[in-house]
Amino acid sequence: YNKTVHNKNQYAGCIGKEKIMYDFLLSSVEEHYEVVKELKSGPRGSVRLLRHKETGKRFIFRTYQGNAEVYRKLLEITSPHLPEILEVGEKDGNVAVLEEYIQGDTLAALLKADVFSQKEARQLGRQICAGLWALHALGAVHRDVKPENVILRGNQAVLIDFDASRLVKEQNTTDTLVLGTTGYAAPEQYGIAQSDRRTDIYAMGILLNILCTGRHPSEVPAKGHLGRVIRKCTMMSPDNRYQDVLSLMEAL
Repeated sequence: YNKTVHNKNQYAGCIGKEKIMYDFLLSSVEEHYEVVKELKSGPRGSVRLLRHKETGKRFIFRTYQGNAEVYRKLLEITSPHLPEILEVGEKDGNVAVLEEYIQGDTLAALLKADVFSQKEARQLGRQICAGLWALHALGAVHRDVKPENVILRGNQAVLIDFDASRLVKEQNTTDTLVLGTTGYAAPEQYGIAQSDRRTDIYAMGILLNILCTGRHPSEVPAKGHLGRVIRKCTMMSPDNRYQDVLSLMEAL
């Protein structure tokens, strides 16, 4: 199993082995790892910090009810602004994921001390966009970009938690499941239309405003050039927003 953990492509794409892989992953985690801390627990699942019994290396192990399609896609790539996904198992709507542990503080925790300057917000925004670009290139949308889901590792922003993510299916007119966080979720996430990469751009606008003002743009809008960028991100109609994260990165 130790070899499996560190060779993430071994099971990538083995859809016929999903149920076997799910049971194998759960039993192997129980055998080879110890729980350091439960980081999150709720009706849909849990997130735990694990330590490998032999090496002492730490990992994140998440279980939730949903679809594993985005995590399976993430097995194929590596980005400095996304956690490395090591193993994915799925069985009867239950998903288990073993992933890289990102050491650092979330932006939500850092915001409790003080807001960021506009220059810092722009720098962080570009890095988060780089992570979203890698995700969007897979045909996926995050759908829950917010300060709690970005960890600052040194001076590097890492976007985490893809439990609410989905692949964009062009034949669909709406999402099959409404997920997201109130205040950050774009209008289309409430059943108006299907979410796509512009949905994440809307959330990026909210996030950028909160980074530099500590408040939602409807309460305290950012000023200057960054304020204009945020207003374009958060237009009600997706057609009026930046159409991709590369355009947003350029604007930032």
